[in-house]
Amino acid sequence: MSTERTPASFGKVAVLFGGRSAEREISILSGTGVLAALRAAGVDAHPFDPGERPMDDLRREGFERVFVALHGRYGEDGTVQGALELLGIPYTGSGVMASAVAMDKVFTKRVWITHGLPTPKFEVVRSDDRLREIPDRLGLPLIVKPAHEGSTIGITKVAGYSDMRAAFDLATQYDDTVLVEQFITGRELTVAILGADTSARALPVIEILAPGGNYDYQNKYFSDDTEYLCPAPLADEVSVAVQALSVAAYRAVDCEGWGRVDLMLDRDQRPWLIEVNTSPGMTSHSLVPMAARAQGISYGDLVMQVLAQASLKTGTRR
Repeated sequence: MSTERTPASFGKVAVLFGGRSAEREISILSGTGVLAALRAAGVDAHPFDPGERPMDDLRREGFERVFVALHGRYGEDGTVQGALELLGIPYTGSGVMASAVAMDKVFTKRVWITHGLPTPKFEVVRSDDRLREIPDRLGLPLIVKPAHEGSTIGITKVAGYSDMRAAFDLATQYDDTVLVEQFITGRELTVAILGADTSARALPVIEILAPGGNYDYQNKYFSDDTEYLCPAPLADEVSVAVQALSVAAYRAVDCEGWGRVDLMLDRDQRPWLIEVNTSPGMTSHSLVPMAARAQGISYGDLVMQVLAQASLKTGTRR
């Protein structure tokens, strides 16, 4: 992918961050970093918080391109992408459909299953009826999480039958659809991907070693105790297989621009797909910048590469 364009050629750029989702705090951290990098590169970049301003201000104020640094609902789920399509302003990352699919963990898994890609067994729960029967079908331990949230928000690892109700109650604080998923014992991996379709390429695999194996919100974004091994210490053939599976998962959902695929590697060295993120974090603890550095791509260059791919996915610009 080319980054030979001059900063001035991007025109007036809005960095969208903040928003109205449960991940607002992290989005502000991501967007602040992206904004600083763009300005350091000489891009005419400005902050824009769609949680506080109407989207139509983008057109009214003459923005020519948008870097989406929003996370979660109303930003990573296709809603903002749809608004930008209507406004005719090119934007970074995946389009409306891919964003919506990736935000829905259940639908993502169904897409992967139709493509023959491995993902843990699961059930969808919308009420607490017969909740205690699920471990009999999926086994223990289990992961219980909201179907439409990210950043490990509302997630519980369930070790016993008596934990199911509390886990369900926590998840329903964030979503009326709850995903109960078979827990894969093994190593936690993530793969950053840049590009689209046949040009999509995986960056080095990262292994995540969280304190007590608990990669929760605090350990993900604010703790210095979580370890990240990049490149992950894997046999070459395993690393290649994990990268290839991640690219296949990304393409199956029709992602583009950039993204991150999360996986578990079981004790038999088999990778299992967990989820795909279409607007990954760009904080000091974030994983895509870490993988990019391992590939020799600085934070600033990464931001410029992503911005260079901004486009309208449907229709033409007004």
